[in-house]
Amino acid sequence: MANIKIASKRKSPSTEKDTLFFLKVILYFVLGCLWLQFSKINSVPIPVGLVFGILLVAHEHFQIDRKIEYAVLLIATVLSFIAPIGFVLKIS
Repeated sequence: MANIKIASKRKSPSTEKDTLFFLKVILYFVLGCLWLQFSKINSVPIPVGLVFGILLVAHEHFQIDRKIEYAVLLIATVLSFIAPIGFVLKIS
């Protein structure tokens, strides 16, 4: 009998472009710098950008870069809490 090789369709791993990854890192950094402050209830701002960014990262298509995106979100949140950078939406 002759050996018959069946050509299997291999799925090529899906990759994203470097520019798209860089754009997402910038988006997560800006989201990490977004805060919400209620002036009548308390004076401590709430990091709503961090919460929204974590939800976006959890539903990311490319799961390989999830740890990097979490790190960018956390670094941006801590940096915007310490330094006067970021966006604070004050609701009175």
